[in-house]
Amino acid sequence: MTDTPFLTDRFDDALAYVSRLHRAQTRKGSGIPYVSHLLAVAAIALENGADEDQAIAALLHDAVEDQGGLAQLEAIRARYGAGVAQIVADCTDAHEDPKPAWHPRKEAYIASLAHKPARSLAVSFADKTHNAAAINADLRAHGAVVWSRFTGGKGGTLWYYRALATAYRAHAPGVAAERFAREVDEMKELAVRV
Repeated sequence: MTDTPFLTDRFDDALAYVSRLHRAQTRKGSGIPYVSHLLAVAAIALENGADEDQAIAALLHDAVEDQGGLAQLEAIRARYGAGVAQIVADCTDAHEDPKPAWHPRKEAYIASLAHKPARSLAVSFADKTHNAAAINADLRAHGAVVWSRFTGGKGGTLWYYRALATAYRAHAPGVAAERFAREVDEMKELAVRV
């Protein structure tokens, strides 16, 4: 990561590209356009010191899972380069459709974090931080019904986020890992209260 991110026309192109890719999607259990998540992840990554490749990967981090699998990864590589494509691949927990079973897929992703480069972990932090913050906001607004949106339900979702926090602290300790861990701590507190 650099001290001064510099965004060029590549980033602008990625903004338009990701908007087209995800235009028809909404966030789980809401009418919120999915692109809001992608913009938030890029913002968090930039706030944490991401460079342009990481910021572009943050925008595109769900494109492989949600919009075309490995063919989409190759399109990203051709359009934005190998560095962006590698980060996107590292943030993807399934390339195939249908996806493997939820729990083993999440276990494999957590285990893989030990071997991911710091550049990829930075984008993963940003993604999971926004996801956790959104869950927390929804729990405050809607209560326990929020857990029904998730394949893992309440127990599986709490397990996954706690395991991520432990892995991030172990493999990439620092401000970003602690920011995520604070969201997870709040999620655990809200899970008891709502």
